[in-house]
Amino acid sequence: MPDQAPPPADRPRRVLSTLDAGGFLRWAAVARSSFASARAEIDALNVFPVPDGDTGTNLYLTLDSALDASRNAISRDIPVGSVTIPGLQAMCREMSRAMLLTARGNSGVILSQLFRGVAEHVVETGSEALNGAGLAGALASADRLAWRAVTEPKEGTILSVSRAVSDRLRDAVDRDPTVPLAEVITLAVDTGTDALERTPSQLPALARAGVVDAGGAGYLLLIEALARVIHGQPPQADDDPMRRHLGWSRPVLPARAHAESSGDDGGEGPAYEVMYLLTDSDEERVAALRTRLSALGDSLLVVGAEGTWNVHVHVDDPGAAIEAGIEAGRPHRIVVTHFGDQIKHALDPSALAVVACAAGEGIAEVFRAAGASVVLSGPGRRASAGQILEAIRTSGAGQVLVLPNDGDTELAAQAAARAAAEEGQSVQVVRSRTAVQGIAALAVFDHGTDLAANAQAMADAAAATRHGAVTIARKEALTAAGVCHVGDVLGVVQGEFAIIGSDLYDVAGQVVQALVGDDGELLTVISGDDAPADLASAVVAAARIRRRDLEVTHIHGMQPLYPLLLGVE
Repeated sequence: MPDQAPPPADRPRRVLSTLDAGGFLRWAAVARSSFASARAEIDALNVFPVPDGDTGTNLYLTLDSALDASRNAISRDIPVGSVTIPGLQAMCREMSRAMLLTARGNSGVILSQLFRGVAEHVVETGSEALNGAGLAGALASADRLAWRAVTEPKEGTILSVSRAVSDRLRDAVDRDPTVPLAEVITLAVDTGTDALERTPSQLPALARAGVVDAGGAGYLLLIEALARVIHGQPPQADDDPMRRHLGWSRPVLPARAHAESSGDDGGEGPAYEVMYLLTDSDEERVAALRTRLSALGDSLLVVGAEGTWNVHVHVDDPGAAIEAGIEAGRPHRIVVTHFGDQIKHALDPSALAVVACAAGEGIAEVFRAAGASVVLSGPGRRASAGQILEAIRTSGAGQVLVLPNDGDTELAAQAAARAAAEEGQSVQVVRSRTAVQGIAALAVFDHGTDLAANAQAMADAAAATRHGAVTIARKEALTAAGVCHVGDVLGVVQGEFAIIGSDLYDVAGQVVQALVGDDGELLTVISGDDAPADLASAVVAAARIRRRDLEVTHIHGMQPLYPLLLGVE
């Protein structure tokens, strides 16, 4: 169905009386958009517990990754062709689990616990829709879990904003158990706004820096996103409350002032942030781990469910924190960040970099060898906007070219480019629809040329590369070449299924002949994970029967689903 025009301004908005699974999903999506828009602004507020400038980014990346992961998990459980979505309980459980696994940084872990608290309330009460009292109960449960997760909770942080909202809503429901949902969320926004404004008076580090708490600001955006959904407001309205927070940011303090505000007492905190997921453990060993890590550092969070714990701590000895995890179980997805490097990090406005998506490790190595940063992305595991954004940011370059190398990743790349632009990076997305086009584009990249000239040259090179592929049909479908059946060999020419056959070698040969034509000079053959060992050489030999002067490059790309990717320049 095509997008419909927004309703006229004078048309009454549809205010929700209950929050069901659809509303919950819209809330998460609007919150992700809010975090994306305000990410740089929240990062600039980040002075406690350390001035690492990543609270907004961690909130965004945590929710972005969790939405992708939960959407994929939910899709696996929905019958093909169904238009239904899971109920609120199922959706909350899946979102809570995904959030635990994707949480980034202190703020991301606390965000995961807020969602987990909502999920626990929904499941415990057996709710498939929350009314006003139900939402108040869910936010109270979220607040309890968030406070419980932090070893040494402090006022003036996200916790105090959450507690203020929870207490105010509980009082409102005690006075009137039938209070409407819309009134509850409006009260939550008003209370959260007041509580956030008080954070500088509660935490000396914030008062010295002249800012409100970054995590508390993120919580308020989360509540405002829910208010927008409940009140039926369009995501990008001119009166969007998410746009009114310019007063949060203050002029950047000198480096020394920032360093002095890294702890509640003004002293410098630990030098490293350590995060990992812990499995193969139990509550007793996790309790011992919590005690040991508490002695090693601060900002300790150990939260978990269903046999998996997310561990976060700030320490001076990251090795000791990891060793403690090894003694407690099996730590994995270990991330160690040195705050000094993070705080000093600044973009080089004159530097030029390339970020390229790759469907297989072999393709990734080709891009890395050419100097590009790589994001693994392909069928079944396409990169999210958050993953591409992270690669853009960590490139350290003020000017970045992005090669999505897949039509289904192009929109995510564009979204990442827009988000990066808000942080001051200049980003151009080159329209490369396949890996062979990306390779051709990267071949003409010139460090001595500016961003715009490179983008044009790379786009021209990609457009001049005829591309094709060979794959195996996994379901019956109507294609441009006719009806295909499961197991048929399909030949793709310029993005269209142009050939249907039964022999892999024969179809591959036909695709190459169609691409090479009379003027092709360079054939690029990228063999996939499940390609027969001699397939590439057989295809090359067949092509050279007709064109002995044809130059050939073979790459073992290791991509899934496509035994061959082909390009001709």
